Amino acid sequence: MPRRRSPSSSSSTAPRNRTPQPVRVRRRTFGDFVKAFLAFVALLALLVGVPFALAVTAGWPFPETFEPMEWLKQDISVGTFLSILTFVVWLAWAQFTACVLVEMKAALSGVGVPGRVPGAGPSQLLARQLVAAVLLVGATAASFTPGLSQLGQSLDGNQRPTVAAAQQTPGLFAQQQEQASGAAAALAEQASHAEAAASTGARQQGDTKFYRIQPPEGRHHDSLWEISERHLGDGRRYKEIFELNKDRTQPDGSKLSEASLIRPGWIMEMPGDARGGELVEMPDEAPELSPEVRQQIRDYDRTGDHAQGGGGGAAEVSVPEQRPAPAPAPDEAGGQEHAAPARETSTFGLPEALLAAPLLAAGLLGALGHRRRQALWQSAFAGIGGRRGMEPPTPTGDAQDVQDALLVGADPEGVRLLDRSLRGLAASLAAESRPLPTVYAAWLTKGDLHLQLAQPSGKPPAPWQLGQDETLWMLAKDDAGRYEDADTAAPFPGLVSLGTMDDSRLLLNLEAVPGIVSLSGSEADRAAVFASVAAELATNGWSDRMTITLVGFGEDLTPLAPSRLRHLDGIEALIETMEAETRQRRGALGAAGHDSVLTGRTGPAQHTRWAPHLVLLAAEPSAEDAVTLAELAADASRLGIGYLVGTGDGELPGAAWEMEITGEGKLLAPLLGLELDAQLLPAAQQRAVVELFVDADPERGPDGPGDTPPFLVDVSEQGRPAVYARLVGPYEIIGLDTPDGERSALLHEALALLLLHREGVHPRVLSSALWPRGVTDDVREALIERLRTWLGTDPDGTPRLGADATGRLTLAKSVVSDLDVLRSLYHEATQGRGVDSRAVRGRLLTDALVLVRGPLLADRPEGRYRWLGHEIVDAQLPLLVADTGLALSEFHMEKDRAEKAIEALNAALRTASSDERLWNELLRATHALGDPARLTALAADLLDRSGARGLPPRTEALLDELLPTWRDDAALAG
Repeated sequence: MPRRRSPSSSSSTAPRNRTPQPVRVRRRTFGDFVKAFLAFVALLALLVGVPFALAVTAGWPFPETFEPMEWLKQDISVGTFLSILTFVVWLAWAQFTACVLVEMKAALSGVGVPGRVPGAGPSQLLARQLVAAVLLVGATAASFTPGLSQLGQSLDGNQRPTVAAAQQTPGLFAQQQEQASGAAAALAEQASHAEAAASTGARQQGDTKFYRIQPPEGRHHDSLWEISERHLGDGRRYKEIFELNKDRTQPDGSKLSEASLIRPGWIMEMPGDARGGELVEMPDEAPELSPEVRQQIRDYDRTGDHAQGGGGGAAEVSVPEQRPAPAPAPDEAGGQEHAAPARETSTFGLPEALLAAPLLAAGLLGALGHRRRQALWQSAFAGIGGRRGMEPPTPTGDAQDVQDALLVGADPEGVRLLDRSLRGLAASLAAESRPLPTVYAAWLTKGDLHLQLAQPSGKPPAPWQLGQDETLWMLAKDDAGRYEDADTAAPFPGLVSLGTMDDSRLLLNLEAVPGIVSLSGSEADRAAVFASVAAELATNGWSDRMTITLVGFGEDLTPLAPSRLRHLDGIEALIETMEAETRQRRGALGAAGHDSVLTGRTGPAQHTRWAPHLVLLAAEPSAEDAVTLAELAADASRLGIGYLVGTGDGELPGAAWEMEITGEGKLLAPLLGLELDAQLLPAAQQRAVVELFVDADPERGPDGPGDTPPFLVDVSEQGRPAVYARLVGPYEIIGLDTPDGERSALLHEALALLLLHREGVHPRVLSSALWPRGVTDDVREALIERLRTWLGTDPDGTPRLGADATGRLTLAKSVVSDLDVLRSLYHEATQGRGVDSRAVRGRLLTDALVLVRGPLLADRPEGRYRWLGHEIVDAQLPLLVADTGLALSEFHMEKDRAEKAIEALNAALRTASSDERLWNELLRATHALGDPARLTALAADLLDRSGARGLPPRTEALLDELLPTWRDDAALAG
């Protein structure tokens, strides 16, 4: 099992020191009393003096009689305006009075965030400042004496206060104390240093106190924040309770490992200054408790630091145990293929951040390929004129390096297994009528998947197993391979990679965190984390629909996924949007009768509702905006909304999980026991990724890629190549001897990759394509040398395998493939010599179509050429063949040679069988023969091929024109 690393105390990047320090209690000064007195006078004047003056000078705002019609008949005079103005002043006074009452209630009852009086922004702020100043004199040591937040509870005796949602926001009253006086500085310092002082003092005085976690009331659950707010006077002191109880065995046998995860029935030892009717000081002196509970408290008391003689370990998120790696098996190159990737030591200048982010790279690569295919299809079906061509641009500079890094670092197989495993789990639970568990995080460890649950949820469905405790469900990599594609909604689309610890990769479920996730650190480091999170969420393969709202991003990432990503200008717009979204989701859940979005995802409407909405706020919010966001996030996990918010100092109200990114690329979460190598997307690479997507945009203007292929060959008799490879159909090589031994297949595959990339192939791209699980540098270099020897040299002594200025491997012009020839023939026929000569055009198009013997690399061996899944050539080749067939058909139809046109179209359909354009032209050519029976037979064949999907609309319209009876004929045949 990987060990957790704790940051060194001497490191500048270590978490804040929690060494106990003496508590400095600030005493009240004469200035405090003066401020309180002036605030009291101001409140008295505003609440009593203003209405008294109005009543004396202007009278009461209400008329003596209620006669609306008579009022309308009266003339509008100066007195009328004065009456209206008096009424407005009375309304302002009433609104301010309501603000004072709301702020007083919040301050005295300790409920946290005060309610908002509609339309009373400045008035409520003034009331808050005055109330805080008046009550300041009673709050000098709120953390160590029963403060004002306890008054509301003491008035009610021992009645249990309402349980708040997990990780509630600290009260505004405490924040206003910080603004009003230096007393808040003492409170904040006490909250971070009082652990040892409180616990040691309590031990010495013999008044150890305990609290028993209460069962939930409705949808509200006990939380350390609210317990601290009720019994310590400040919710921020929850860390003291956590430190006193971390890693101690609870009555149910489990342990407290995360501050946000507590269970009913657990016992919490409290600091010595805790107050409140629910606390138990000595189990033997609590007759209201059952003997069983008293015994549990006594047993728990023995597990404390005083009984163990030392402190406990750091709070931890459970890192799953790792299974032993399987023994390496020899690969076809005679080397060793490792269970874990054998990383190459040299990077050749490729961005390491993307090389170390396999899930992010796979998502970006898949989305980029989809975007480029969209551009191809739109180009093919664009109609007459304005066609952009089929050749996507060849990236250069940083964009080329980033594309190579994506090819090297991507793990599409890992994404596929993760997606199938999660959907398969959801389908199995739905079949057993069990709800989805709340998943806070997932670990990927050498292919095994571990889900960290918020609480035990019973035995998982097979082939899932319980992990090292009841809150971990584990699925082995071999068992994950048994899952097929499941027709169910993605259960946990909010999972996103944060980084790695040893050999384990952590994915946090932003959608399920009970509150805000805060990220502190320098602005540039935070931006790299935010960009990585946004890019992976926008392109990952384990989600369906999703909305990702970005605020404060320097580089606009929306080109990555315009349908998912939304960029807002500022925090004000974000708050307005999320307030409306929160209200709408609460209403929708209530109307549907669901407790949370997880319940909704397993219902009949799973594909159309309950998509997550994740907010990434890179800009640091103000104190007031932070409180508003904390209010919105209090119930967000139930609604499928997640918040990741940046902050400079790490202190953010309502933050459930606090993380810090260091300048060395470490992501620290001390309360969770995590020190990760962070997954980042730095600014330069972010710009390059966006450039790749912008260049592939199918909506780009005429400056996009053209029709000219990147590599043209001499198609005359004098241009005969030295080495000729046939890739379109079965793979054959002419001009080279077949290598002996098991390395022949590797050499053939390497040559095919180079032939499909005449612009050059990075050595690491070549090795990652041939050895997807990794290979060492010496094995890669040995293969390149064998490939160079096999290809030989040109007559002038130049090696046919060379390298360009960037170190990318390139082939000499004397090494040619039939795909190069096919592209060159089509280009010459439509844009070269064939434009001015009909005879030349017909000959070139005929020669091009003869080269088509089937799909690309039709007989490739099982398990090899997996890199073709990243290539766009699989979409280019059918379109190129279809264009060639259409051009040759048009050439023949100009001379009314319908049979020749049909022959050309049928030849193209053998490779591009799904191209609608070919079928439509085949219908027209067959109609030109004047044979209705043949046209009817072709229509029937086309209907049969279309299956349940039916014919495309344009094909139906064409058949209606050419064969009006085709529907009746189809009905009779059916």
